[in-house]
Amino acid sequence: MAVDDRTMNSGAEVERDGRSASELFGSGKGLTYDDFIVLPGYIDFQASEVDLETNVTRNIKIKRPIVSSPMDTVTEWKMAAYLALLGGIGIIHYNNTVDAQAEHVRKVKRFENGFIVDPVVLSPRNTVHDVDTIKLNHGFSGIPITEDGTLNSKLVGIVTNRDIDFEKDRTKPLSEVMTTNLITAREGVTLHEANQILKQSKRGKLPVVDDQFRLVALLSRTDLLKNKDFPYASKSEDKQLLVGAAVSTRPEDRERVEALAAAGVDVLLIDSAQGYSAFQIEMLRFIKEHFPEIDVIAGNVVTMEQSRALIEAGADSLRIGMGPGSICITQTMMAVGRPQASAVYHTANYARRHSVPVIADGGIQGIGHIAKALSVGAGAVMAGYLLAGTAESPGDYFYENGMRVKRYRGMASVEAMNAGGGKRYLNEDNKVLVPQGVSGTVLDRGSLADYVPYLMKGLQQSFQDMGHQSVTSLREALYSGNLRFEHRTAAAQAEGTVHSLHSYSPPRFGNIRVDSF
Repeated sequence: MAVDDRTMNSGAEVERDGRSASELFGSGKGLTYDDFIVLPGYIDFQASEVDLETNVTRNIKIKRPIVSSPMDTVTEWKMAAYLALLGGIGIIHYNNTVDAQAEHVRKVKRFENGFIVDPVVLSPRNTVHDVDTIKLNHGFSGIPITEDGTLNSKLVGIVTNRDIDFEKDRTKPLSEVMTTNLITAREGVTLHEANQILKQSKRGKLPVVDDQFRLVALLSRTDLLKNKDFPYASKSEDKQLLVGAAVSTRPEDRERVEALAAAGVDVLLIDSAQGYSAFQIEMLRFIKEHFPEIDVIAGNVVTMEQSRALIEAGADSLRIGMGPGSICITQTMMAVGRPQASAVYHTANYARRHSVPVIADGGIQGIGHIAKALSVGAGAVMAGYLLAGTAESPGDYFYENGMRVKRYRGMASVEAMNAGGGKRYLNEDNKVLVPQGVSGTVLDRGSLADYVPYLMKGLQQSFQDMGHQSVTSLREALYSGNLRFEHRTAAAQAEGTVHSLHSYSPPRFGNIRVDSF
């Protein structure tokens, strides 16, 4: 527990530096994360001892305060599964059919670390060049071969590097190079049993087949070694990974709610750009009446009045933010919203009186912004931009100006709205689309398995500098006034980053320049 600096010198009261949060945010000015800095506290613990466990809803705790955004370029089953393994939770988007979204949820609930339940599959008619393309785009080349090139058809072979490394003719069909002497495991095999088969066979890949020899999954020795131990995994009481899913406020999405509940979803997020509406309250009440066992994240909101209405309707968590996202232009186009730090502080301060956590959604560009969001009351942050370039996000990598990138688009971009994302904007007439978001690209961030631990290690170090060993301790200091802040001028912000050099080499994570945060 951090020492209160007022009592460090013989117990006497001393002058306090900076301002309390109530003083900082009581000025009437809208503040973003870059507009303030947290003053340092007393350190009497190691950074590795910082406990980041937090409530993401009334009833759901996670070990790492990070939630993936329900965007179609951010969260499908793979993002949700691996983020849950790493201590966070993913919210699967609804720019798809009801059946497709429910299947994403089922894949996360069925997921057992090590098994790949949607492996890339080719047919005997594909060529060596097709394997080259997969290796270029995805970084692997161990490909199971089935009769028609799809999952759940009969397994006929496998192609690995040893089959094609010295093949000069890259147009040769895989039927002529694939290995047909197969070592397989039967459906239902445990991870331990499958691992033993891999060790004994000395193979890199182990196909899992059903009783008709149809491919149902794949086990990779590389993934086993890389993902051996996940001590912070977000799991339910029945030891399945936690997963959330988004629904709209429209009446037809009641069918979606029912399908997601049947698939085993743990939390539902009502996805609306402006959550203070009769439509959201009706959907919220419907879910709480028919599926009271499922926690509901409501929003988006930015004021205490909005928060009060959704909490009274039964919200178990609030999603905070209107317009701060990197791909969002709501504040410019609609002239409505609120600077994010102010929005988080005021809503969190109100919601805590009702034991309802808030999730800071948008404006998170790196470790410092995560720390600041938590320092002003957020229980967790929701990340879109931060996670969009990872290997687990939907979409393929491609090269743009020599850099490896993925596409990233706002759900209010024209492209996303045409695909269904407009449901969150209460549009009555889809003939005229008024975008509140843009489409773009983000740099390759590598795998979540490396990236999330990097973010969380940095967050633990930030907590150490602030002098607090847990999220609970930080929040107690926030509301007691012991956590101190200072407003930053534009000159102070410039001083607080790299300056005055002729040139420099920024630190990097993967292909990401850290100074771009």
